Amino acid sequence: MTLPADLVQAGWATEGLEHGSANEVTGGVWRVRRDDGPVVLKVATPRRAGALPHLAASTDPGHFNYWRREPCAYEAGLPAAVFAEGGLSAPACLSVQERADGSVAMWLEDVPGAAGTSFGPAGLGDVAYRLGLGQAAWANRPPWDAPWLARDFLTDGGLGLPVPAGLDWEHPAAVAAWSPGLRAGLRSLWERRLEVLAAARALPRTMCHHDVWPMNLIGAARGPVLLDWAHVGPGAIGEDAANLALDAFFDGFLDVTLLAEVVATVSEAYVRGLRGVVDPDVAHRAIRVAGAAKFFWMAPRMLATADATPAGSGYDKRDVAARFAGREPILRVIASWASEITGN
Repeated sequence: MTLPADLVQAGWATEGLEHGSANEVTGGVWRVRRDDGPVVLKVATPRRAGALPHLAASTDPGHFNYWRREPCAYEAGLPAAVFAEGGLSAPACLSVQERADGSVAMWLEDVPGAAGTSFGPAGLGDVAYRLGLGQAAWANRPPWDAPWLARDFLTDGGLGLPVPAGLDWEHPAAVAAWSPGLRAGLRSLWERRLEVLAAARALPRTMCHHDVWPMNLIGAARGPVLLDWAHVGPGAIGEDAANLALDAFFDGFLDVTLLAEVVATVSEAYVRGLRGVVDPDVAHRAIRVAGAAKFFWMAPRMLATADATPAGSGYDKRDVAARFAGREPILRVIASWASEITGN
């Protein structure tokens, strides 16, 4: 989507900001240098060309990809308040503007600070601790009272991904990068995904952001700031922490040799942040169960798109062979976590 001319005055400098273009609800993100200083303009839209079919915008307020969720969240003050107990904030919302074409413009604070992709284990651990503090306040309580919250992000989002019935678990890229044991474990996770999702739904509940990863984090002077509230809603304890620990590596932003340290640091910090509101043993297990449920689809989608995804597309700029090899340690963690649920 091009910069909406009706929103920008003459003389304002603008620049496009990197964002996921596959999701239909995101019409674009720009930094706009207005007369009163720099701000971020983000447009949410119910219709846009070029999005992936499984990320089509929905008009169902509870759907995982409801197109107007983020504007609703900002209008309700949720991003600033939901994890405030842990000092995990969001960009200030300056205004929400309805547009004639049916889209919604959000004018947001331009938060200065270090990109989340520069966070190491200690920085990610700090985010996890703050997340634990914030989510402890919501543990086993009714969620924020709003019909537009994502009602079941793990199930709706994961099961909606297009994966063909006949996956090629012997694809050359998989055989080259993944051992027979790993391929068997990932295949078992996929075949028993409903069992894994059920185990996640049985975990203690809290409020979740559902997309906590480095691209949505800024290390600001006031503490970490969490961006992109398009999927917020109730979810499992441990889900956001698992996503934070693993999704820092999938696209190659962090050196995968740090994986074990990051998983351990994030897990310990998150459980410490929960302050015993959830039993520590239950909380540690929740991270593993929710992590397996969060990414049960990753290996199948990689196989399904291996011959159709050009190098350099999306956030991960590696070619197919490098992508399969680079994600192997992360997939081993996921398969190990899943084996605790399925017994395989």
